[in-house]
Amino acid sequence: MGFAGLIALALFAAGPVARRIGAGVLAPVTTRLARAAVVLGVLAVPAVLTDLAHGASESGGYDYAAAWNSLYDGSGTGLLSGLEVTLALVGAALVAPLAFRAVSGGRARSWLLGIGLPAGAVALGTTKFPSEVPDDWGRTGFETVIWMAHLFGGAAWIGGLAGLLLLALPGGVPETARGAFWSGVIRRFSVLAMSCVAAIVLSGLFLYWGHVDGPSQLFTTMYGRVLGVKILIFGTMLLLGVFNQFWLHPRIEALRAGGDQRRLRTILLRQFPALLAVELLLGMTVLFVAPFLHGSARNQAFQAEAAAHATSVSAELPKIPAKQVSASTWTWGTAETLLVIAAMAAGYRVSGRVARRRTTAAVGMTSKEPDDLVGV
Repeated sequence: MGFAGLIALALFAAGPVARRIGAGVLAPVTTRLARAAVVLGVLAVPAVLTDLAHGASESGGYDYAAAWNSLYDGSGTGLLSGLEVTLALVGAALVAPLAFRAVSGGRARSWLLGIGLPAGAVALGTTKFPSEVPDDWGRTGFETVIWMAHLFGGAAWIGGLAGLLLLALPGGVPETARGAFWSGVIRRFSVLAMSCVAAIVLSGLFLYWGHVDGPSQLFTTMYGRVLGVKILIFGTMLLLGVFNQFWLHPRIEALRAGGDQRRLRTILLRQFPALLAVELLLGMTVLFVAPFLHGSARNQAFQAEAAAHATSVSAELPKIPAKQVSASTWTWGTAETLLVIAAMAAGYRVSGRVARRRTTAAVGMTSKEPDDLVGV
């Protein structure tokens, strides 16, 4: 997820702004993001193998030989695991030349990032691709698309936050270009982040519909309680994003337009990195909580009811059938989709107006100052 998020940030937010400023900014920005992406792409390989080794060990330890042999072993699971490892290395190899400034500022930059991103995205997608031929292609395909939106949205958002934090550290962006760079990057990343939030919210609503029967199961089942913690953390991240969108970014715009370099430098060196670090920490916490979501709240509540009436302790508990899609499901889903998209678009437009209003006010105050004070 971090690899894909860093590449997406370099392609769609940091790169275009840095290129507009000049090659002296594009090269160091791309180099820093590329180096971090290569490290994460390479680290994905031992991480996957360690997970497979733990699952293959019968004693609860780690059987790396069995994990290695399971790659491309002829099964669907082996194919997906092999692709995950292979594409992670391919993506890292493609981005590796950009770790050198002589390449990162050249024409090959866009091509290498543009090919490296799909490699990382497919490697990430293999974790949710079906390992067997499904009986219901329509539902399985739709659920896979939903999972892709959930994973890619989280990857671009959390990986992007990590990339912004790396660039905010000393040496990431030349000091003379910080104001212009961060003003543009924050605005472009806002579009990317809002798209990610929309994808996460919409896919999360579908997953909630499929796994939870009502808010009460958020408190009465283990799945629901873990999901509730995840929702609370996600909501806190969302509030921090709103703070960044409606207060911090307009303030940076205003200070840059008004020529207040001292206060702008203080924000970019202290407040902004601290906010990014908190958001990133919350995002990592979400990723830590997510693996505890096993099964579904619906099934856990159904089995708890069945266990209460079971005549034998060793009786096998039944599983509740999956929810069936109806016309009302599509109606509510369409309405939720339109509502989320409208809310994100309105938020982006309003935050833009706030930034322009503060910028105009700052420029007006600067123009009213006496010439001798401006000169001083």
